[in-house]
Amino acid sequence: MQTTGAVEQSRVFELAAELFAVLATPMRLRVLSALCEREKSVNELLLEINTTQPNLSQHLAVLYRTGVLAKRKEGTQVIYRVQSEKAVALCRSVCTQIAIELDEPEAVPVGQSLAPRTTVEA
Repeated sequence: MQTTGAVEQSRVFELAAELFAVLATPMRLRVLSALCEREKSVNELLLEINTTQPNLSQHLAVLYRTGVLAKRKEGTQVIYRVQSEKAVALCRSVCTQIAIELDEPEAVPVGQSLAPRTTVEA
């Protein structure tokens, strides 16, 4: 039998894994990045992100269903905005760190890198 603390910890890990799964696609990270500064319509997002409308709509639906994004109707347009600033902050932090590591790999001490290791063949 699990103790209450173990059950709570298990639930924390489950919820964290669900959030990471939602954020685990480059397209969703692009969407969040595009919406960081201001809300945008689907058409505006399509101009900014190189994808098809059906693909974008699928990713927007996942981000909306999980509470990362909010939406509203304006005439025939659907306008999306960030709802979970903490999810965006998490993404921004990780992506910024990885960008630094890609630009200056020697500046990151061994064992402190977030970017996945790539194997270089000789």
